Amino acid sequence: MDHELLWNREACQQALACWFLVGATASGKTVVSLELAKRLNAEIISLDSMSIYRHMDIGTAKPTREQQSLIPHHLIDIIDPNETYSVSRYRNAALESIKEIRSRGKEVLFVGGSALYLKTLLRGMFEGPTADWKFRESVELEADQAGDQALHDRLRSFDPISAHKLHVNDRRRIVRALEVLHLTGQPISHWQMQFDHAHQANECRVFVLRHARPVLHERIEQRVQRMYFDGLVEELQTLLASYGHLSRTASQAVGYCEVIEFLSGKRSLPEAQEQTLIRTRRFARHQETWFRGLSESEFVEVLGETDPEVLAENILERGRTRPSTRLFENPKT
Repeated sequence: MDHELLWNREACQQALACWFLVGATASGKTVVSLELAKRLNAEIISLDSMSIYRHMDIGTAKPTREQQSLIPHHLIDIIDPNETYSVSRYRNAALESIKEIRSRGKEVLFVGGSALYLKTLLRGMFEGPTADWKFRESVELEADQAGDQALHDRLRSFDPISAHKLHVNDRRRIVRALEVLHLTGQPISHWQMQFDHAHQANECRVFVLRHARPVLHERIEQRVQRMYFDGLVEELQTLLASYGHLSRTASQAVGYCEVIEFLSGKRSLPEAQEQTLIRTRRFARHQETWFRGLSESEFVEVLGETDPEVLAENILERGRTRPSTRLFENPKT
């Protein structure tokens, strides 16, 4: 355990030396990141749990090919949409990307909205025991029969801390929490706290774009309308024809989930679009709650129209005086 904790600490030090531009969906991160990357002489690592999937372009609002040609991007389009992907796989890939970018003498800029990925990079993670598929199947069957609420109640009786953090519909993580309890005899919250070392904002370069709520809602509505206009339904039809199905994580992505329901006859197209808007707003609130809960976050208020150059200069000015903790440059630090 000591060796594992040391490895996590060293990896976190590597991440803490990087720059991060995060924020809720539709907050304008992409255009600002391009300006900031130019000024930093940086390459961008995606911090987005859905941009990892190939061919899921419209619903994930990935940087366009033209934007990616301006600044090298990493960890975009790395797996097929019917494959599964874990937080630990992302973390390992991100750490390798950091080393690769640094070897070219470039700065590292993470950009995205996945708060869980962000927290894992900054504070480490408990990877836990390998999967017990027989146990998982039994718990999944229980959830199918009794419902997700019953599963959540079961977790709350053994691990109220984890239950408080996890939404009742987040079956995958609830099952994992019960699995860790089953295999180790200790709740997952006990293990996770050993790796959850917070940092102050002035020790990091984690900048969160934040709009007033009505402005963000308007931006989200425009994005959702554009997604459907640009062919989200057709994109998903092509994906299903090519892959047969999407992985559980990919199929739950906002936009894709609602279109799947439309294609299966559970919703009309206007209902799917309206539900996408509702879920996107809810997701944005969830992201903002996560970022507020991270002491590493420093908020950058966006007033009026987004001016990428002004915001990039603002962030650069704030971050250039922060201490650097590049442990990989001095292993004995």
